[in-house]
Amino acid sequence: MSSPLSSPTFRRLFAAQICSLIGVGLLTVALSLAAFRIGGAAAGGQILGLLLALKMVAYVMLAPLAETLLSGVSRKRAMVSLDMGRLLLLLPMAFVTQPWQVAMLAFAFFVLAAGFTPLFQSVIPDILPQEAAYTKALAWSRVAYTTEAVMSPVIAAVMLKIVAGEALFYAAALAFAGSVLALLLTRFPTGTQAPRKGPFLKRVGHGFWIYSHTPRLRGLFLLNLSLSLSMAWVLVNSVVYAGTRLGDSEHYFPILMACYGAGAALGAVTVPRLLTRISERRAMILGALGFAGVGVAFSLLPAPQMPFLGAVWVAFGVASSLVLTPGGLVITKSAAQKDRASVFAAQFSASHAGWLIAYPLAGWLGSLLSLETALLYLSLISIVLTLIALRVWPVDDPLDLAHSHPELPDDHPHLQQVPAYSAQHRHTHAFRIDELHPIWTERSV
Repeated sequence: MSSPLSSPTFRRLFAAQICSLIGVGLLTVALSLAAFRIGGAAAGGQILGLLLALKMVAYVMLAPLAETLLSGVSRKRAMVSLDMGRLLLLLPMAFVTQPWQVAMLAFAFFVLAAGFTPLFQSVIPDILPQEAAYTKALAWSRVAYTTEAVMSPVIAAVMLKIVAGEALFYAAALAFAGSVLALLLTRFPTGTQAPRKGPFLKRVGHGFWIYSHTPRLRGLFLLNLSLSLSMAWVLVNSVVYAGTRLGDSEHYFPILMACYGAGAALGAVTVPRLLTRISERRAMILGALGFAGVGVAFSLLPAPQMPFLGAVWVAFGVASSLVLTPGGLVITKSAAQKDRASVFAAQFSASHAGWLIAYPLAGWLGSLLSLETALLYLSLISIVLTLIALRVWPVDDPLDLAHSHPELPDDHPHLQQVPAYSAQHRHTHAFRIDELHPIWTERSV
């Protein structure tokens, strides 16, 4: 398959993703306006900060819980229901007049989003089992995220010239209706995932158990955390930099973020070809060190001009995609099909925990120190975390590992599926942490 877009199933899922992303983007603008409308200049920022905090709490704390509760439900039914729930929650948001009302509706929306996203991510490798096609699908997904981040404020700005701010909630609901329609038209992989057995808390933590026992996934977490610290400066302080250093935030901030988005899109479409030459580990390390290295160099330069600044923000975007795009491929290689949704949920939760640290830290350092010094410190911390990831995620990281099962009887189904070649039931296959392989083996083929 030359392109994932040649798959009708992926095309419909991708259309659902685009609609969902537009809906989330419009909701973000609408919530900002609603916070100002309800709280005014005195409390609008506090209300918006509360909403963003609730979003992170839902993403960090509830994604694994939602995945556990939805196991055993067909993914199509679950995803359609979650999108319908988000659509219905958007409608009353246009009428809220109290902070607790918008907070309650927004938190419910974020809870449903925490359940939807890992499920969506776990479906893609099932419909695109070929690694090359799946890698290109990850690139398309990253381009969609980047484009939405740039275009949603533009779309909202155009709409606000015609309608009131409350109408953005209805526009977001319409976008989610498009997502629901695309999902209903999608033919999902057959079969329903049987719910895991065992105590509820153990099932909730199943994805984290796999995540924490797999060296490449621990490395993935560290690289994501490394990127989040330096990237948070770009996302939080670019508007401040445009206003204080360039003198016009309204003019220069959109230009800087457009350059960042263009770089991120360029990096994403480069990743599939890059991964035919180097490993995911090397590409992600290159991106993490590249982002931090550009941050260090930029923070030490005296008063750069706008054309150079555009190139710097493009470089930030390219580097971010080198880290973020291969993540789904690393997870797919590290988890059995039956465990993918729980591991994607663990990744969703862990990565947002990193952002929960990075966002306020970038804002606090930016206000306490100069913007350039804050970026320098964050970039240096990112470099340290990347160096730790180099140790945690080994260079020699084959998928197939030789290991033994002396505890299993000769007629065990696992040994029938992959025959052993020694008295200790030693055999070789793609090694993933699960109930039969609870400890990572360091011995490769």
